[in-house]
Amino acid sequence: MTSNISVVPVTTKKQHKQFIMLPWKIYKDEPHWVPQLIIDQKMLINTKKKPFYEHSDLALFLAYKDNEVVGRIGAIINHIHEEIYHEGVGHFGFFEAVNDKKVAAALFDAAAEWLKAKGKKIMRGPANPSVWDTNGLLIDAFDLDPVILTPYNPHYYIELFKAYGLKKVRDWYAYWMTNKQKFNPKVERVANALKKRKKITIRNADLKKVKKELKQKVKEEMGLFKLVFNEAWEANWEYVPLTEHEIDFLAKELLPIADEELILFAFVDGELAGFSLTIPDFNLALKKINGRLLPFGIFKLLAHAKKINRVRTLAMGIRPKYRNMGIDAIFYHETYERGTKKGYTEGEFSLVVEDNYNMRNILENIGTKAYKTFRMYDKKL
Repeated sequence: MTSNISVVPVTTKKQHKQFIMLPWKIYKDEPHWVPQLIIDQKMLINTKKKPFYEHSDLALFLAYKDNEVVGRIGAIINHIHEEIYHEGVGHFGFFEAVNDKKVAAALFDAAAEWLKAKGKKIMRGPANPSVWDTNGLLIDAFDLDPVILTPYNPHYYIELFKAYGLKKVRDWYAYWMTNKQKFNPKVERVANALKKRKKITIRNADLKKVKKELKQKVKEEMGLFKLVFNEAWEANWEYVPLTEHEIDFLAKELLPIADEELILFAFVDGELAGFSLTIPDFNLALKKINGRLLPFGIFKLLAHAKKINRVRTLAMGIRPKYRNMGIDAIFYHETYERGTKKGYTEGEFSLVVEDNYNMRNILENIGTKAYKTFRMYDKKL
């Protein structure tokens, strides 16, 4: 309890609705915010249906001031994270609040006390609810709309975090490129030479095959994805492997919006070496329907989906034995060529953690520019 501010656990159906709908209040005058589908936001905190919660715990809190909802936060414990790192880290996420440091402090206190009671020593975030969803606090480029599956927040959140004593632990970068920028011809020549010399072949995913096999539970194409997915990110900061159930769930979420020509597999001498996942930026369409598919949102969404000219490369993985062969440069070149031919005019490559110097160097070499920064914070409990 802080003055007339109260923070309570979310337990009722009414409180869950208030938790979900708070962003529409926070961002009502923010032209760059993109309302996400309400049905998807419900799934993010659905501990019975989202596979992440098969190995994680979630506590949600709402802040009230004079009986009005003024903030929210979630506290998360990922038990696989603890099994890997043994750091005593718990996470916070889903943070939204009015511009009031007392409200923010009360919310952070509620999450911290819950995590501390569970034996955690560090509170880290924001993660909503994990690094495989949206994560990090936007700390620049507030005059730009967010690209699909990346966060957006008011500028004043930086001060709310700072005032509470949260400290930077890592930054993530987003890189930008348009079709007006020529792909670095030197990198293009190297990529083409490597394909021939190393016997590297690229093919895109067959989504018709994937959809059919998911239904029949054969999942041959998904098997390629799974083979690379966890193996490729093992050395990355905050890496936590996805379970098979999580990967299947992720595939089912992405398939409806995916462009099969931009989901690429690389093979060396016929053996799977890596994959690259690029999807159309459906935020351009979502901005038109205010989070609701019904009654007419679905028609607006479909109409605007045809006009999407932006993509995001949101994942790229190369198996350890095939690294340093230039496959990442080949993926970027192939994506650029395929994307421009299909009429996409701009794209984001994200998120890249600040100490992944290899990927950052390659992105800068092909002609992209770092244009957004997302920060993860820690606080000792």
